[in-house]
Amino acid sequence: MKITDLVGYLPLVIFGLVLTYISLHAPNFLTLQSLELIVMQSLPVVLVCAGLAVVVMAGGDDVVSGGIDLSIPATAVLSAGITAQMLTSGMPLALCAVVALAACIVVGLSNAVLITKIGMTPLLTTLAMFVAVVGVNNVITVSRRINVDHSWIVALRAQEIAGIPAGILLVALIVAILFFAAHRTGWGLNLQAAGGSRDAAEISGIDANRLVAQSFVVAAFTGFLCGFFLLARGSGSSPGVQDNLMLEMVLATFLGAAFSPRRVVTLWGAVLGALLVAAISIGFKSIGVNVFWTGLIKGSLIVVVVAFSALAQRGR
Repeated sequence: MKITDLVGYLPLVIFGLVLTYISLHAPNFLTLQSLELIVMQSLPVVLVCAGLAVVVMAGGDDVVSGGIDLSIPATAVLSAGITAQMLTSGMPLALCAVVALAACIVVGLSNAVLITKIGMTPLLTTLAMFVAVVGVNNVITVSRRINVDHSWIVALRAQEIAGIPAGILLVALIVAILFFAAHRTGWGLNLQAAGGSRDAAEISGIDANRLVAQSFVVAAFTGFLCGFFLLARGSGSSPGVQDNLMLEMVLATFLGAAFSPRRVVTLWGAVLGALLVAAISIGFKSIGVNVFWTGLIKGSLIVVVVAFSALAQRGR
């Protein structure tokens, strides 16, 4: 085994050591109840990670010049904010969903145009879009918490089907559909070809720009869906959620590359990464780690994971 192959496994080793430490200091951490809580808390992260994975697959896994979309968490918060604001105004949920979806698609299309038509850098474009969308959401919600007790939103958190929370089943279905589209269809194969080698894909007649643009729209759609799970998890819309969500999205998605034999970002890898990140977040709370230290640790882990990803890519 090459040294670069071992480097790709180091993020998993680090997470394994952290989880081992948590389990030793929190005896109830590995109970079924705790594991169910981890999965439930990870659902919004799973959705945004799935969206980011599609963008990375289309644009390549170079974190600077490749595929990246940092605006997905802001899109999710915008979806939650619009839905919460309209629900409290007496609007039906279906209308709220349509308006929220339209707003999210506008964000995705804006990213697509700025990056594929104007030629802006994905990292800077989506970071600027993140700030802009958060500002729009603050205007809509007046930067206040909005409680939501709609039956359908509550069902995502509390309803069970055959003993399994409905939210888990719904997210599993969404991820399965995305996986099928990305790995079992011609569109998905072209998407991966564009991300693997843009020049080779274009020589083969694949319109890489079109696929990249479509990936940003798909990412915006996952942000739209994530908004409803944010409402369910927090019993409403809360300001500031997007910051931690972005940290966890980046960390989980690029951590997931360690699950791939080729050390590249994949859909299932991103989902597994989201579960690991949620486990660490809940684990730190269970052993009483200060929330500020938790943010510092997550930020440090992002640096480590992205650095190892770059080393593994250089090895390839």
